[in-house]
Amino acid sequence: MGCTVLSKQLSPRHLQLRTTLFRRWKTRGLKAGDKIESQNEIIKFCDFSLITVIKTLKDLEADGIIRRQVGKGSFLVDTPWAVAHWRIGFFYNRDIVGGGIFDNAFYTRMVIAIEKGVVSDGHEFILGSFTHNAMPTNIWDALDAVILTGITDETNIMSLRETTSQISLIDVLREAEGLHSFKLDFTSPFFDMFKKFQGQNLKYLYLDSEIASPEQSARRLAFEKTHSELDLNAETLIINVDQESGAQNTSALQTAIEEFQPDVVCGYVHRNWRDLIENWSQKNIRIYGFGLDSARPGFVVDSADWMGQVLPQIYENLANRQSDIVQHIYPATFKP
Repeated sequence: MGCTVLSKQLSPRHLQLRTTLFRRWKTRGLKAGDKIESQNEIIKFCDFSLITVIKTLKDLEADGIIRRQVGKGSFLVDTPWAVAHWRIGFFYNRDIVGGGIFDNAFYTRMVIAIEKGVVSDGHEFILGSFTHNAMPTNIWDALDAVILTGITDETNIMSLRETTSQISLIDVLREAEGLHSFKLDFTSPFFDMFKKFQGQNLKYLYLDSEIASPEQSARRLAFEKTHSELDLNAETLIINVDQESGAQNTSALQTAIEEFQPDVVCGYVHRNWRDLIENWSQKNIRIYGFGLDSARPGFVVDSADWMGQVLPQIYENLANRQSDIVQHIYPATFKP
């Protein structure tokens, strides 16, 4: 395309302005045929001289990227940042998943589902990570859309405003941030669980994650709310666990099982804890953890069905970067 060969006469200032204009037009979702700013309007929002602006616009016209019409203004002819297919990135928080994305069954299934959907749709898939304090916005700028997971209250999200990529948060509650998000809802499966065992005076042990985040708080509140509404005679105990980097530390879990003797253990259940829980318990015990495509009993999400909602919305957002910010909710299912 016209952008791949730059004029040899371009100075660093001209290159800077060209990059600035491309970022602005990409972020605003401009397409071929759309009108762009006049040279006077460009000077108002950019720290460049009139000479630099005029020279840059002339170079863009010579490269076939814009067309200038006397008395009508300038229009995009080509969009160098756009390609026939989209580059979709999935980035997870390495501070949360210390052992890597494939050390966590939930995230592993999520990656597989997203990659399969993106590639099947004819687009390019990129996998990466970030930390609480460092986000690779330079890499994100080279992508069309980025899906992020693992954002918690500790995560510095200021960098999300610095990238031209379309950002979507998955399984994250950040309505106030003005970003598209796709949230898993566990209210209905909690309701179905308490409804199924209503009146049996069971004892429920809920494993709440030590990793504080809005969605973690929402899940706990949903558990407490459905318990109080449906079965107050049921006894509940909530303990904090580290199902990620602290999965080997099971002393608090063992104590709770042996002393409370629950009939049901639910919530953030690490895959390695199931056999331990059954060994520590003196009774037949039901275990319901959060899972994607899990064959085990629990609160299960069908990843293919979920991505059937997520990916088309991401594509739609790419087609119109000025679309309204929406939080999309996908309900999990209780599998007894």
